[in-house]
Amino acid sequence: MWGWDLRTEDDGASDFALNERPEHISGANGHALSIVNGTGNGHFTNFAPIGVPVSQQQLSRAKRSFATRRLDLAAVPYIIGSVPAPQASQVILARVDQVGQHKRIELPDGRRSQLYEGDEIIVAYGARYAPDQFEAVVPGDCGPCELVAGGGIAARVLSRHAKIGRATKITPIGLLAGADGRPLNLSHCALPPAPRVSVMPSVVVVAGTSMNAGKTTTCASLIKGLSRAGLRVGAAKVTGTGSGGDVWSMHDAGASPVYDFTDMGYATTATTALPELEAITRGLIEHLAAAGVDVVVIEIADGVLQAQTAALLASRTISMMADAVVFAAGEALGAAHGVDWLRAHGLPIIAISGLVSASPLSAREAAQVTGLPILTIEQLTDGAFAPKLILRDGGLAAAQAVLA
Repeated sequence: MWGWDLRTEDDGASDFALNERPEHISGANGHALSIVNGTGNGHFTNFAPIGVPVSQQQLSRAKRSFATRRLDLAAVPYIIGSVPAPQASQVILARVDQVGQHKRIELPDGRRSQLYEGDEIIVAYGARYAPDQFEAVVPGDCGPCELVAGGGIAARVLSRHAKIGRATKITPIGLLAGADGRPLNLSHCALPPAPRVSVMPSVVVVAGTSMNAGKTTTCASLIKGLSRAGLRVGAAKVTGTGSGGDVWSMHDAGASPVYDFTDMGYATTATTALPELEAITRGLIEHLAAAGVDVVVIEIADGVLQAQTAALLASRTISMMADAVVFAAGEALGAAHGVDWLRAHGLPIIAISGLVSASPLSAREAAQVTGLPILTIEQLTDGAFAPKLILRDGGLAAAQAVLA
């Protein structure tokens, strides 16, 4: 049964119980609506779905994803069968119909739980931009869709890499709703504004050519080196797709605290507007600064050709807050283009790292064309060397010394 809280043109409330989902709703919010093929007919100005009670037992049995970890399930009394248009970061209870590419779902503690057909999972709607995996968008309705990331992202697949299997198919059971009967969004449980601090820590930005270029390894290695030097390091992944892998990697290297964009209420950042990306970045850096860290290391996902990555790197927020940029590249040509791009946007690029550093020949090519040092994992994790990279006026000189 589908419940709808319908507001008439004179703001009188009228609850209708429809024996089946309405086949047609004409008009839009704020305009006259007529419900067809239900038990009620009429003209209305606003409508909102009515939640039906959901048991805590059902929610506790479901496999809850990492991306939804901040949501307090004890504050979820209702579930809504459908809404006219799902929104990014709304949280849903869904059933696994067919296991595909993602055979496990990452739980809030990082454990990857095996998926079986018939399992119920708690995930969030979100777009995905992953050249090595899926391109996907928030569905236009609450019908069957796909699990496009193991961290718990529900979307509709547009394309996939040739080496990637078909996505795991899921069917939403309903959207989780709060006490007011409205769908819950991850933004409802985001971090509050951080307290102001008088002195900001040094901020190192790690960007790269693409997925799997070595950005997270670069971040973790640098964090380890700084930690070995006795510095307190905070870290954040400010864009990407909700998943704990990078967060845990930074934790393991010694960063504390570690945040990501899901802490700011976003399941993913693909298609997110620049003002929101800047707010996420500022908010996470400010929270890390308020925690009293000496250094902040942030990772920006994907590569400089991805729309949100390019926009954020070219933004005033990054130009004002970044003291140094380390660029992760897979090979020399990508390193050369990326460095040219960063320099054209006035960013303080001090070194290159990533997969290119694993090959002495590729590293030599990249160093010759860019004039920058190619830092290996061993150099980044060196407690004597790593702190020199974060000197606001001397980071580039310290990195250049590697070439000498």
